[in-house]
Amino acid sequence: MKSMKIDGYKYVRVDENGHFFYQVFIGRDSKGRQRFKKGRKDRKGVSFTSPKAAEVEAMRVKVEYMDRQAEDLQRLSYGKFVRRDFIPKYKADVEASTFDSHKRMIMLSVDRFDTKQLDAITVRDCEAYRTWLMSDAGFSRDYANVCYVAFRQILGYAEHLGLITTNVSMKTKAIPKGKAIAKYWTKAEFEKVLSQISTQGFYEQSIYVMLLFYYRTGVRVSEGFALTWDDIDLINEKARIYHTLYYKNKDDYQIKPYTKTRSGKRIITLDDELVQVLKAWRQEQLDHGVKQFVLSYDDRPMIKSTLNNVIHKFAKIAGVPSINGRGLRHSHASYLIAELGADVLTVSKRLGHSSPDVTLRYYSHMFARNDELIADKMVGSMNLTPAKQSRIKFNGNQVVPFNKVR
Repeated sequence: MKSMKIDGYKYVRVDENGHFFYQVFIGRDSKGRQRFKKGRKDRKGVSFTSPKAAEVEAMRVKVEYMDRQAEDLQRLSYGKFVRRDFIPKYKADVEASTFDSHKRMIMLSVDRFDTKQLDAITVRDCEAYRTWLMSDAGFSRDYANVCYVAFRQILGYAEHLGLITTNVSMKTKAIPKGKAIAKYWTKAEFEKVLSQISTQGFYEQSIYVMLLFYYRTGVRVSEGFALTWDDIDLINEKARIYHTLYYKNKDDYQIKPYTKTRSGKRIITLDDELVQVLKAWRQEQLDHGVKQFVLSYDDRPMIKSTLNNVIHKFAKIAGVPSINGRGLRHSHASYLIAELGADVLTVSKRLGHSSPDVTLRYYSHMFARNDELIADKMVGSMNLTPAKQSRIKFNGNQVVPFNKVR
């Protein structure tokens, strides 16, 4: 049934039959959809005979709702809202691995504001929390940034649902990300590490293969652990990077049919030396009953903590700085750029970045040495022999030998 507004009355409508009714906005539901209260009669059940009567009832309903909402807010603490509303919503929106890694960051704010009324959180409270994250908490600047972003998202969702009128955290500054350069191994440092790993035992050989594979391919940790032998073409020397691994424990994991970004799905070329190592490793695995995963000694995926522990252990033995799994990816980028003089487009495609801009954002400092490599390669690259005599007749001073000009 069609209806239209009446000038001078904010909440009143009239339908095509000339009957008056009110329509009042009373907030949003748990999914963010608008909720309205409509009525054609007053609280005594009497139909409206004028727009003024409908407007009076609309104002009464509006005030009643606001009073009830204020009463609800007095009972709704920040912690209750996060546990009851935000966490279920956030868990449904993101990947399980993302939720697992971010849940602790979310709960940090709950530890601080658990029993505080949701609408009682002030700008000063937000500033104090921001300062704590950047100082006394002892976090890196990047981690503090992600924690504060999560806090802002929570209050933003409360505002979206109409539970608070303003997200006060947005009146504070964001925490700037740190500018620390990622740790990585140079070629010389990596060679020292490899020289400390024996390939005589099956388990230690798996470590050797794992570190070499990550260093020479630059795949993300979850991409490497998801690789099966169906993804490796040893004849054409290619590796198909199409999956990531979501891991809870040795018996509870999933191979996801996608990578971190759309550009992450890629096929990379394996070098001859790595292919020979993989061929020998494949046979060794089969001799030990391992048939599926490339980087595995028990036919189940390796885990990130194992990789980091191995890196730390052998870095200490080799006397080189310790890095982490992601550091091996940075090491590969360094190897391509600083040692092999690769261009930014090649590096970007091999690493599976969404664009060369992303590559430059992380590794622009590494390309500085390419200028030296190019200068070195210029030497002897062309014939620089001049003519024995001039083939052009000059006029005036141009004909005077250079060493006689005063």
